[in-house]
Amino acid sequence: MRLHLRPQSIRSRLILLVLAVLLPSLVVGLWVVGLTFRLARDTNQRHLEDTARALSMVLDLEIAKRSGVVRSLALSRMLDTAPNIAPTTLRAFDEQARRTLTGMEGWLEMRSADRVYINTRLTPGELPRSLAPAAMVRLADTPQILPLRKNEYLGIYHAALVQPVLRDGRAVLNLTLTVMPHEFQRIIDQQKIDQQWVAAIIDSDGRLVARHPGGVIHAGRHVTGELRDRLSADREGLLHTKSLEGDDITIFFSTSEQGWTYVTGMPTSRFEGVVPEDVRNTALATLLMLALAIIAAIGVSRGIVRPIHTIKKLALGIRDGRAVQASPTGITECDEVAEAMERASRSIQGAQVEMEQRVAEAVSLTRNAEQRMSHSHRLEALGRLTGGVAHDFNNLLGVISNSAHLMLRKTSDPAFTSALESTLRAVEAGSRLTQHLSRFAGRQSVRPCVIHLGNFLPEAAELIRAVVGRHIKLTVVIDPSLPTLFADPNELELSLINLALNARDAIADHGHVELRTSRAEPEDCAELAQEDCVVVSVTDDGHGIGEDIVKRVFEPFFSTKDHLQATGLGLSQVYGFCHQSGGTVRINSTPGLGTTVSLVLPASGPATEPAIPSATSLPSIVGTRVLLVEDNEELRGVTSALLASFGCDVVCSSSPQEALGILRTARDFDVMLTDVLMPGPMDGVALARQVRERMPGLAVVLISGHRGDAENRDDFPFVPKPCTPETLVATLDKAMALQREGCTPP
Repeated sequence: MRLHLRPQSIRSRLILLVLAVLLPSLVVGLWVVGLTFRLARDTNQRHLEDTARALSMVLDLEIAKRSGVVRSLALSRMLDTAPNIAPTTLRAFDEQARRTLTGMEGWLEMRSADRVYINTRLTPGELPRSLAPAAMVRLADTPQILPLRKNEYLGIYHAALVQPVLRDGRAVLNLTLTVMPHEFQRIIDQQKIDQQWVAAIIDSDGRLVARHPGGVIHAGRHVTGELRDRLSADREGLLHTKSLEGDDITIFFSTSEQGWTYVTGMPTSRFEGVVPEDVRNTALATLLMLALAIIAAIGVSRGIVRPIHTIKKLALGIRDGRAVQASPTGITECDEVAEAMERASRSIQGAQVEMEQRVAEAVSLTRNAEQRMSHSHRLEALGRLTGGVAHDFNNLLGVISNSAHLMLRKTSDPAFTSALESTLRAVEAGSRLTQHLSRFAGRQSVRPCVIHLGNFLPEAAELIRAVVGRHIKLTVVIDPSLPTLFADPNELELSLINLALNARDAIADHGHVELRTSRAEPEDCAELAQEDCVVVSVTDDGHGIGEDIVKRVFEPFFSTKDHLQATGLGLSQVYGFCHQSGGTVRINSTPGLGTTVSLVLPASGPATEPAIPSATSLPSIVGTRVLLVEDNEELRGVTSALLASFGCDVVCSSSPQEALGILRTARDFDVMLTDVLMPGPMDGVALARQVRERMPGLAVVLISGHRGDAENRDDFPFVPKPCTPETLVATLDKAMALQREGCTPP
């Protein structure tokens, strides 16, 4: 591939030079204009917010003062016999209420659900109609401020503060203090708000209580629908809207705990700000200078266009593969360039063919490398995703498993035990599914060992023949000179079975499947840590698969088969096994001819540690003090209950930091059981190391949904999620026994 860069003219370069000099000034000017707008807007917004909050504080204090008066009256000893209060006591309370309300313009009513007892609007000492029945109302059991209501008898709007009179925890009476809109209006008027501004108090029903400008004439009037919708969605915020007079305004609103809202606003044109005249003149001058400089650059460039055209002709000749001859241009620099181009044209002709060949080879190698890298990154990302899903799913299975085991310990009813045993079998099936996901993610526990392919493959071939069926011929080709493998034999056998199943499904009727071993080529191991590898390949002559499907075959749950016939986890297991073993997997397929899947595996490696076996009998751990560290709340609770059912004294912690705090204050624990993966800067392995350093006498057991999560675990005992109670109890007991003997757990 040859890249042709379009040359720039002298005129273009001069214009670019002018732009490079003047554009920064223009950008700075525009930035100053934008900054001026933004600063003005931010200042106005803060001013609106501060004014609204200051107004809300003043009004809240005024409401609190009235609420305090009514609350003190509700605590009067005269009301101890409520609702059965003697008339003389009512008159005395009426007199006391009038003295207390001196200076307030509203009136006070005391009533039960069906009677009015006093009303300070009446003549002092006069009781309302000798306790005549009134309209039934529901008593409020908490203090509250009611929205504006129109008094049909007086023809005015007023609000009300309601204070319940509680006796034995029950509301027996309500004290209701009316508050007139002009009392709130007087408070707004005292704030000396700008004439162009808007300030308002809005009750919980969206009615105006007081307003600037306009005063109490707006009392009882509903605010605009846009503002009501915003108030129902937010308790505080900025809004561009229309005022009651139809002007564009920007308001800030703040709603109190009682549901009343305080609003301040200013004209939107003033809120957005105005660009100062000096800033505007500077921007215009910069634009004018830019235009003049471009015109000057165009004029200068005209004197040197002809030599540049000569250079262009020489370049076109070189492009066409012709030998060019330089001619004088009148400009020294252009003459030097023309002579250089003449010499270059001769050398280019000789090297052009060779360069094209090398570029084509490089492009082909780069494209292949990019495709392999993209596919590897995609599968790596899917591996991290499936590993996280497996971890979370194992936590859920742990909750179900521990809950079922706990219920089995507490019941012997066959109707329940049968259902619980079915639940545990479902947990085991779910655990097998997460093991497939963990294999793809490279986090499933494996037990690699030395495998002699000459012995292993013939035995595995018998099982594979049963899988593919008699209508398909199976051929096994083993190179006797190959070195031994170092991998998990069970995982290798499962991978070959999965590949054989895919091969069987790809063959329509009769066909051939070949199982072959060979030594890996250097390019097969180019991306691996180990150079000495063995290839185990499975080849079929089925229908093959297309390139678009080849890119996705190793993804979990991806399958071209019916969802009832396949889980989509077969090839993902193969991928996870190969990568966890330190190798890789390749696939080559041609539609209509067949498919070959090659497992590239290391030829040798160190032995691995044996896993801690499950307990065959259930030891007694009654009285054991256990510190349980688990961030999953549900799993923490059910695990604690399960351990408690075995007689353990369990203390729970939701994080490593909390666990360390518990250990600083209580050091009488026998064993700590901690999860591995937990949010925060410290995981379970780091916690276990700190505990071993600070409290060497405390046994520590790790638990996780993946054994791979406990890598570099410093030989701490490990149990998987989910596990049986027998395995958990046996591991705890063995860890404590080894700790008492002063041994390091195997």
